[in-house]
Amino acid sequence: MSALRLGYGTNGLTDLRLDDALALLADLGYDGVGLTLDHMHLDPFSSDLAALTARTARRLASLGLGVTVETGARYVLDPRRKHGPTLLDADEDARGARTGLLVRAVRIAAELGAHAVHCFSGVLPDGVDEDTGWTRLAEALGPVLDAAEEYGMPLAIEPEPGHLLATLADFHRLRAGLGDPGPLGLTLDIGHCQCLEDDSPADCVRAAAPWLRHVQIEDMRRGVHEHLPFGDGEIDFPPVLEALAATGYQGLTVVELPRHSHAGPAQAARSLRFLRNGGTR
Repeated sequence: MSALRLGYGTNGLTDLRLDDALALLADLGYDGVGLTLDHMHLDPFSSDLAALTARTARRLASLGLGVTVETGARYVLDPRRKHGPTLLDADEDARGARTGLLVRAVRIAAELGAHAVHCFSGVLPDGVDEDTGWTRLAEALGPVLDAAEEYGMPLAIEPEPGHLLATLADFHRLRAGLGDPGPLGLTLDIGHCQCLEDDSPADCVRAAAPWLRHVQIEDMRRGVHEHLPFGDGEIDFPPVLEALAATGYQGLTVVELPRHSHAGPAQAARSLRFLRNGGTR
């Protein structure tokens, strides 16, 4: 079994400057970072994006941190609509804005030396049938997958509770519908498995292994989509960590606690101790 490479998400460190967040994670002993593109850290719409990205790449390299680029910022495209627009919006230009962000994320990821770019489908809009939603999703992802192919950058889509693409079965529906494109892989969120998959989180890991390109991890309760610190939910973590290690997955396993930024440094330290201890308190 291979040792897991552990990271922490910057969406749980939003009260820290990016340089300080990266230094904290390196000092604690993390292997990498899940870097959410957003205004408080690496702004994908900065007028100085090239220099900002180059500076971040140098900082990551100097600290010895790996990186996954995450695209789940709440208001990066629309200051009034959380996670909007999505790849499923009725307005073609709105869908195009999300596609454009993801293409930009692929380019940024390549410049950072990231191992994957994360994304999600979005919630099906009211009044839109599922078939239309799947068609929109496939079409909107086309340019992103082209960019991922060009840059050799895996695109890791995340099944998200409440979204059109919510489960592992939904991932396979998309994958098959697109003709199994090489760049398309999976972000597996362990908490989401606990929340709504029929199989246990450990079984989900084993089932998802061939397509794993990114992993997010936190505690969660059945049927409740709330990211919790380890020990506050219901997940039995030792079997999950053993299953992950057994897959030979080489990417980052990133702690995702976006609602705990107020205690980010303490949660980062506590989470690493928990995971390095094999998922026991």
